[in-house]
Amino acid sequence: MNKDILQGMWKQVRGDIKTKWGKLTDDELDQVAGHREKLLGLIQQKYGETRDAAEADLNKLLTKMEKIVR
Repeated sequence: MNKDILQGMWKQVRGDIKTKWGKLTDDELDQVAGHREKLLGLIQQKYGETRDAAEADLNKLLTKMEKIVR
C-alpha cells in the first residue's frame, strides 16, 4: 500500500492501528495523520521494535485493510 492510500484510508485504518498498538494515544495518532514514516517511528519508540518488524506488522495490517476496502 503506498503512502497516498494510507493517508486516504487513515480514518478507517486508525481504529485497527489503535487496536493493534494500544499504547499509541489518540493525540499521537492525530499527529501521525496517515504519514507512514511517522507511524513507523512511533511504533518503534513505544514498543521497542526494529524498523523491519514494525514495517512488517504494519504491512500485514494494511494489506488486510486494503482487501476489505476493495
